[in-house]
Amino acid sequence: MKCFNHYGGYLCLPRSASFIPAPEPSINPTEAFNPCPLGYEPHGDSCVDVDECEREEHDCQPSQECINTLGAFNCQCPRGYSKVGTECIDIDECRYRYCQHRCVNVPGSFSCQCEPGFQLGGNNRSCVDVNECEMGAPCSQRCFNTYGTFMCRCDQGYELGPDGFACNDIDECRSSSYHCQFQCVNEPGKFSCVCPEGYQLVGTRMCQDINECETGEHQCTDTQTCVNIHGRYQCVDTDRCQDPYVHVSDNRCVCPHNKPACRDLPYSVVHRYMTITSERSVPSDIFLIQATNILTGSLNTFRIRSGDDNRDFYIRVRTVGGGGGV
Repeated sequence: MKCFNHYGGYLCLPRSASFIPAPEPSINPTEAFNPCPLGYEPHGDSCVDVDECEREEHDCQPSQECINTLGAFNCQCPRGYSKVGTECIDIDECRYRYCQHRCVNVPGSFSCQCEPGFQLGGNNRSCVDVNECEMGAPCSQRCFNTYGTFMCRCDQGYELGPDGFACNDIDECRSSSYHCQFQCVNEPGKFSCVCPEGYQLVGTRMCQDINECETGEHQCTDTQTCVNIHGRYQCVDTDRCQDPYVHVSDNRCVCPHNKPACRDLPYSVVHRYMTITSERSVPSDIFLIQATNILTGSLNTFRIRSGDDNRDFYIRVRTVGGGGGV
């Protein structure tokens, strides 16, 4: 037998056997011996973890994140994604109703939106009512905040316009003719009543005649008497006696019997002035005239000097007392 050397030992072959040497294998440098566990490398006398993520010695997908661990690494999906097999799929957070009003899903995340009249709260999910009145709401007069919106209101004397913001003046004089006794004057947000000349306003709507004779606003002379009439006054002569009558008092004229012209005339004439109000019912007694029989067989005659033709005034004879009503 013949001895032939072999890798790691030897062979005993017959001497007739031929030996064909094999080509020498290429000599590669052998890896250094690592006495540390997998995922660690020696560092001095100890073993330290290998950061496969930093050295890019991992097999994570481009959509994944490499997380180094002791002796190994993990492939994780970013926040907002879930791992399905080896892929990272976006999570639709809107399915979980994270938002109070509206949710908008975006890759890897989501955003919350609020309805008009609300704004996003500090947690970016809740919706808080917006006080539009403090943020310049377009109300022309008064603003009232409500949940999610606002309302405009107007002061007294105004009404809200079609746009819901502007306040327009109400013409109270046009809406009714009974606001004032005489005339209504519209003003911004209100109205006022006015009276004709010679009248004064009593309260807010009634008109009362001014008695110029009592207030001293007349211009009558000392020889005249002031007579108040509706809306004005009239100055009449104090002595209204016509010849042959003689003035004996403020309103009485006497015709003396010793004058021949007085023979067929009434002995005395009395002038009186009175105010006849318009509210008086018609017909009605205005005043009473009663004569006194001084002389036996005397005849008393009553007549109306004006107004009788149009039947505006007439005399009604009373059976008791011998007087007449006009």
